Amino acid sequence: MNFEIDEDQRDFAKSIDAALGAADLPAAVRAWAEGETGPGRKVWATLTELGVTALAVPEEQDGIGAHPVDLMVALERLGRWNVPGPVAESLAVAPVLLAGDDRAAALASGELITTVAAVGFMPRAVDAHFADLILIASGGEVQEGTAGEAHQSVDLSRKLFDVSASGPTWSGDVDRAVEFGALATAALLIGAGQALLDTSVDYAKQRTQFGRVIGSYQAIKHKLADVHIALELARPLVYGAALSLADAAPETARDVSAAKVAACDAGLLAARSALQTHGAIGFTSEHDLSLWLLRVQALRSAWGDPAAHRRRLLEVLDV
Repeated sequence: MNFEIDEDQRDFAKSIDAALGAADLPAAVRAWAEGETGPGRKVWATLTELGVTALAVPEEQDGIGAHPVDLMVALERLGRWNVPGPVAESLAVAPVLLAGDDRAAALASGELITTVAAVGFMPRAVDAHFADLILIASGGEVQEGTAGEAHQSVDLSRKLFDVSASGPTWSGDVDRAVEFGALATAALLIGAGQALLDTSVDYAKQRTQFGRVIGSYQAIKHKLADVHIALELARPLVYGAALSLADAAPETARDVSAAKVAACDAGLLAARSALQTHGAIGFTSEHDLSLWLLRVQALRSAWGDPAAHRRRLLEVLDV
């Protein structure tokens, strides 16, 4: 099986990089953490212009109806640029829960940004103060919700909200939506990990110690090479799980959990190595690196933490 993305997907990723690279995401994330969502909304408008918000919405609902692999390619780039807001929830989970609903067209057009709370997997909704619609998913049913008390995440730009049911209930493929949520966060983690690796490599080429650039030391080379290997091994697992989701394969739960565990491990290794390479300066709030370090920690626990997905793997494999 070939897990490489094709030329069109690579070009799409490059177009996302070009647009978001010019958007000053660190400033938008810091503003978001302070409650100012204006710069972040401009970023989301850019995503709409690129067609990202329409990827997972079916064509009959004015979306693109793209393959799940295409969605994961886009989400990896969004993770690389650290886009604020309910990214996984609105772009990957909500289209499943709103399948057949007229509001799905508003998802595609960017008019309806949605966050989701799923009982047992994502009990609190991310950035409910920003979302136009809050959904609560549980046991095959979906219901509109209202935001309650806010809770601070380890990532100051990701507020978590208690939610309560407040609207009509309808049947939805909650199990499939949860798989998309877990896989979407895995893709975001791969992107964030790649950003941390790239930043660390650049820093290692410039920082000198004892008259030598630190990148010339074997310990640094090996550490960053380990991160590269971890990311390269995790990325095809994400694409493979996307193929399973597309086919509704019996192995979907296994593949998604394997991808989430590998992405969590790779992201954590990237964060630790980046911090060790940069030293204490990397974790100061003034340094942009800290924004990615905190995002990795937050994404690891979103839509099932590594321990939960390891347990599910053991159950699926009957070990």
